[in-house]
Amino acid sequence: METQFADTLKGRFLIAMPAMKDPNFFQSVICVCDHTAEGALGIIINKIHFSLSGQTIFRELKMPCKPSSKSIHLHIGGPVRGGELYLLHGPPFAWDSTLMITESLALSNSVDILQAIALGQGPRFFLITLGCSGWGPGQLDHEIQNNVWLTSPLSEKIISETPVENRWTEALKDLGIDPAMLSDTAGHA
Repeated sequence: METQFADTLKGRFLIAMPAMKDPNFFQSVICVCDHTAEGALGIIINKIHFSLSGQTIFRELKMPCKPSSKSIHLHIGGPVRGGELYLLHGPPFAWDSTLMITESLALSNSVDILQAIALGQGPRFFLITLGCSGWGPGQLDHEIQNNVWLTSPLSEKIISETPVENRWTEALKDLGIDPAMLSDTAGHA
């Protein structure tokens, strides 16, 4: 049975409500990469892993890299599969393992795209994340119904141009919401 959100959440943002107590998701913005009756997969776009960088990853994988690639930020994509790398990126999309999210945004987790990025030959825009966010069947739908998340259209500008520390605020502003006016009390109309 398809959930009511299955067709609408892939390629959208989830924006954590102020009442979110889970430190993994506090003030997070998540790009929903897939959402079906079997569950959902997303990548947090506004949390940097301050103790790791591209240099750490490329050295660990013994990949040659350009000096400029060593300073690439590593993001925290979520608490699921914390030992795996995921790449949220723009074109090109001809990598070994790519899931299209929108016509201009994809999720990959193959060595070929990581090697291309290390050599400065990958997509113009990308986020390298450690881990992802995941929900079982109906779990995300339930959380949305309980006012844990706001949903909004995905903004590639927020992902690629807005400073990481401003993405939560800007995603709310795109919805016409002043973050200072949000209540941490759930309610239903």
